[in-house]
Amino acid sequence: MTMGRLHVATFNVRYTADRSDARLPLITSAMASLHPDVIGLQEVIYPLQQDRIIGAAGLTRYRTIRGWAFEIEMGNSLLVDERFGVAPLERLELGHARSATGAVLTLVDGTSVGVAVTELHHRTEDASVRAGQAADLVAWLAAGPLTDAEIVLADFNETPGGSAGRIMEAAGFRSAHAEASGREPAVTWPSGSSAERSGGRARRQGGWLWAAEPGVEPAGCYDYIWVRGSAAVEACGLAFELPAAHDPTLLPSDHYGLAAVLSVGRPG
Repeated sequence: MTMGRLHVATFNVRYTADRSDARLPLITSAMASLHPDVIGLQEVIYPLQQDRIIGAAGLTRYRTIRGWAFEIEMGNSLLVDERFGVAPLERLELGHARSATGAVLTLVDGTSVGVAVTELHHRTEDASVRAGQAADLVAWLAAGPLTDAEIVLADFNETPGGSAGRIMEAAGFRSAHAEASGREPAVTWPSGSSAERSGGRARRQGGWLWAAEPGVEPAGCYDYIWVRGSAAVEACGLAFELPAAHDPTLLPSDHYGLAAVLSVGRPG
């Protein structure tokens, strides 16, 4: 079997909420440092070219594949290094203003990799909705072209052990962070140094202040990189996590991202 490395990431941009103009330099700086081969972005506004601005931050040149969700002007984006062959997949409608999009990549060594990006329904109490969306996602991938490996870059809006995650695991997917570290990250939402003990996010004067907020989901891991097939996880950790040097309440998003280095292979 021949093996190659693939650097992938996932990140929820958070549309234009919460000081988006001030957040953008933090996002582009992180992207320029990270320069993944593939990144899945959630909550992107297309007319503002948020995905393409993020993709232009470093030296890597990307092809952009979009799949609208809440409205035709906004949704998910997949950025893929232009060195790879790309065959886009038809957008998957998941209901509740959610969708998935993706592509089959052909790496430089001929390895084929299916990659998808999605964000599942956000209401904590609607676990059955997320379970149905995950089942549809698994069926959509199964109906697609046969590949050597598959990767799902996702904001699942669900903590570990939830119904959607169990469906992914039953279908043979593994969490990259759990495989690399033996556990999921303590927190990917809400971002911020005090998020783990705050239990929620309160907003004041356009900034993020870490204090309990009634009716908000508990802090935890909501974002995942799922892998299946001949993809071994070499490393996985947080990304897009650094606050502004002049303002510790200003972060790239209300989510941290994740980045993973994978070894992917095909029969030799």
